[in-house]
Amino acid sequence: MNKVILMGRLTRDPEVRYSQGANQTAVARFSIAVDRRFKRDGEPDADFFNCTAFGRQAEFVERYLHKGTKIVTCGRIQNDNYTNKDGQMVYSVRVMVDEIEFAESKNASGNDGGFGGGFGGSNAAAAPAGAGDGFMNIPDGIDEELPFN
Repeated sequence: MNKVILMGRLTRDPEVRYSQGANQTAVARFSIAVDRRFKRDGEPDADFFNCTAFGRQAEFVERYLHKGTKIVTCGRIQNDNYTNKDGQMVYSVRVMVDEIEFAESKNASGNDGGFGGGFGGSNAAAAPAGAGDGFMNIPDGIDEELPFN
């Protein structure tokens, strides 16, 4: 099984191009910085991952994401090896994105990304009017109707 889930911030604005031909497909390339859980002196605080999205996810990236946007992405790891101009093999990996979701609300991020919902995998509802923190208040007396305690 080849599946990866990453949460991080875009390190730069995404680069989006469209394929040639009758059925043009959007291709978005971007990179995210993922904070390390444990930090040691002298070591980096984050890891950086190159990502590629296609089709509807790429169009979503083009429309809503920009440098600094915090996202959760789900996809697979793919080798992105090549031989440089000196004839040396360069080894790297790329995340091929299947799903993308916002990881924070529009208010928390201070950008025009969108409300903590998602795209490509979840059915997120819009924020109710007046909910500044992104959470909806549960009305009084509804406790008996909840399927859990």
